[in-house]
Amino acid sequence: MELPAVTDVAVIGGGYTGLNAARVLARANINVVVLERYTVGWGASSRNSGIVTTGNKQAIQRFFRRRGAELTQPIWRAALDAVDLVGEIIADEGLACDFRRRGHITLALKPRHVASLQAQADWFAERLGHQMQVLSAAALREEIGSDRYYGGVVDEWGATLNPAAYAYGLAQVARRYGAKICENARVTRVEWLPHGFNLYTSQGMVQAQEVVLATNGYTDGLIRPLRTTTIPVGNYSIVTEPLPLAQQEALSPNGRAFFDSRRSLHYFRLTPDGRLLLSGRTHWTLDGDPIDSAKYLCTQMAKTFPMLRDIPITHSWSGQLGMTFDGLPRLGRGAGVHYALGYNGYGVAMATYLGTELGLLLSRQKTHSPFLELPHQRKFYYRKRPWFLPMAITGLRLLDWLA
Repeated sequence: MELPAVTDVAVIGGGYTGLNAARVLARANINVVVLERYTVGWGASSRNSGIVTTGNKQAIQRFFRRRGAELTQPIWRAALDAVDLVGEIIADEGLACDFRRRGHITLALKPRHVASLQAQADWFAERLGHQMQVLSAAALREEIGSDRYYGGVVDEWGATLNPAAYAYGLAQVARRYGAKICENARVTRVEWLPHGFNLYTSQGMVQAQEVVLATNGYTDGLIRPLRTTTIPVGNYSIVTEPLPLAQQEALSPNGRAFFDSRRSLHYFRLTPDGRLLLSGRTHWTLDGDPIDSAKYLCTQMAKTFPMLRDIPITHSWSGQLGMTFDGLPRLGRGAGVHYALGYNGYGVAMATYLGTELGLLLSRQKTHSPFLELPHQRKFYYRKRPWFLPMAITGLRLLDWLA
């Protein structure tokens, strides 16, 4: 699409955050243009595992201890609502993206992890009223065809989808409501004006009254104060060839998604066409060798499912996550710039929610969000490049070994 000369709102980034903001704004008859550096969903929005969850439960617990129930409850409520919102958008707009709401299971990789998962389930039930089911090793065999784990916790508040199809569907919906989406339009500079902005792109300049930054793990120095609010982290995935139906049913009879209990997280699920998709933060750094990462993930897959040791891998890929120091996402605004980022690897639901939230705030359909009350956590040692990531992943793996 040709770049317009003037718009009310310019959205930088064509992933879940930006597309949902544009969807809401366009539906409210606000002129909005999405400026995407490559193509719609090019980044994490098409490269993620397609697991839709409430997010980092340990981060919620830490926040509760620091800030108390009054501030934590609306954040947690939003996390639950985010999963619902994804399903509602898909149903209301008729998106074909293989949405299946079957919950997920966190798997105890070591015997002592069972007690930790039990304690977490008890905590969420007592403090936030969220119920999860703890499974013994024997009960877990009804959920997964693996002897690697010692128990698990079922959280029914989860789903899966085809991430790229969801992104493309959101783009179609936003266009249908009147949003302009300009692909291959990299924003190179944002110039503040007395009453708006000039955005210089690879296709020319557009003038906007307000700007939405929706770049998450690909956030750079374009808006300098936000440069170190997120840490870009590499994530890697592999997928097998389609498995025989009997093998699919043996591996995951109820079609759940799975996370293991280690800090250097691995997660996996079956796709609707019967492939096993496995993802993990193997290096964390952005320059990790994708071949080495694929080999490492294959080794992990074989440890979990020995029967898949010789199954061909048809695809492997990588992407970037946006992490925060406390594990919670951020939404903010100031001087005409609005942003949502820092999904910590759980962005399918929360990017949808906070992108929608940005649209509602900008269109004056809402006046407040609990996420506006979350201050940024910055570290003095993080200036430009996340040089500390190799040490961080080494430390996490050491803690996993000791745990």
